[in-house]
Amino acid sequence: MQIEKIIALCAASLFIGVAFAAFIDDRQPVSTVAEALKMRNDTPVILQGNIISHIRKDKYQFVDQTGEIIVEIDTKNWHNVDVRPTDTVKIYGEVDKDWATTEIDVDSVEIIP
Repeated sequence: MQIEKIIALCAASLFIGVAFAAFIDDRQPVSTVAEALKMRNDTPVILQGNIISHIRKDKYQFVDQTGEIIVEIDTKNWHNVDVRPTDTVKIYGEVDKDWATTEIDVDSVEIIP
């Protein structure tokens, strides 16, 4: 009985600290906020700019040279990246439109050096 517990603990520990990764298609062009606001719901999008403030829960204000938009970034989609308002980032996600608002549902965040 004790050996099964040890094996189970060892197996579980293999998953601790595993980093999440995602496929990123660099061939997709970077869009602007102004362009994203005109796109259809669920359109894949890459935006480059700054996350300048935390609004609430998983909502953040993102800006580029053409405007601003709310982005939704779930905790798991930060992928251990710490971002400051002065950091230029590239966000990968999808346009999320409803009848009154347009947001970006973010899959991953990358700091641009």
